[in-house]
Amino acid sequence: MARILVAGAGAIGSVFGGLLAHSGHDVTLLGRAAHMQAVKRRGLVVDGIWGRYHCWKLEAVTAPVDCGTSFDAVLVTVKSYDTPVIAEVAAQKVCADGQVISLQNGLGNLEVLARHIDPRRLFGGRVIFGARMVEPGAVEVTVCAEPVRIGPYVPAEQKSKAAAQQWASIFTEAGIRTEVCDSIEAELWAKAFYNAALNPLGALLGCNYGWLAENLDTRAIMNGVIEEAFAVAVAEKVPLRWASAEAYRAEFYSSLVPRTAAHRSSMLQDLEQGKRTEVDAINGEVWRRGERHGVPTPLNALLTRLIRAATARSQKRVGGP
Repeated sequence: MARILVAGAGAIGSVFGGLLAHSGHDVTLLGRAAHMQAVKRRGLVVDGIWGRYHCWKLEAVTAPVDCGTSFDAVLVTVKSYDTPVIAEVAAQKVCADGQVISLQNGLGNLEVLARHIDPRRLFGGRVIFGARMVEPGAVEVTVCAEPVRIGPYVPAEQKSKAAAQQWASIFTEAGIRTEVCDSIEAELWAKAFYNAALNPLGALLGCNYGWLAENLDTRAIMNGVIEEAFAVAVAEKVPLRWASAEAYRAEFYSSLVPRTAAHRSSMLQDLEQGKRTEVDAINGEVWRRGERHGVPTPLNALLTRLIRAATARSQKRVGGP
């Protein structure tokens, strides 16, 4: 039995935490008050395409001071803009030989975490299943394109490779199919291609991923977004699995989008609730790194600015920060 802290128990974090607790691990959720209070009162319900689970044996707290220390693993599932703060928490809460595993969207999270945590104990996970918060105390797994892929931040470290395999087995036994990958950097960039193409357009147009792939205009925009992001990844010397952007797009349209066609962008959910989005860690990070390498990224820059403007408008409408 592992002792696990889920730092950022929103929809994705609650799926991991709930299923790990259901499989017998000692899990503490760190999240927002309404959700944590509901979990304390009536347990956590994880529903959806993987079945229905009612998870009782887990702790739910709203402040780091309340969740103890010496965890075997800290699963980081906060939004990317909260990574600098949660990195300090993770460093304090993980035990001396434990691991910190980022299961986040966006680029740059591992680099931020590595400023606070021994890089040899740091891992990344590429998550490509969708989940939503149904209500406080209940989450739903809506779609799944592929298994989770996990890998060490320092890929040459043998001890880290063994730990990655251990956590992949633990996640899989809990019902979250997980594989060990050769390069987590490459997997996170592949997820960034997917997110950069789908998330902002889905948010701006209020539609699911399937519609974006069917419409000729949005498809043309997504093709350009992927082309730009791929060029930046090549400039960064990322060991991608595809020889070209065209090869990635073939898999994107034939496999990834069909499996997640019904999904509504998390960015859309953020806009509807007047919350800050992760666009700066996705399209914005492609734009920033492109400028550093002299790679033009006009579509990613435009989508970043449009989402920022939509966020400002939605926050004014709903009275958000």
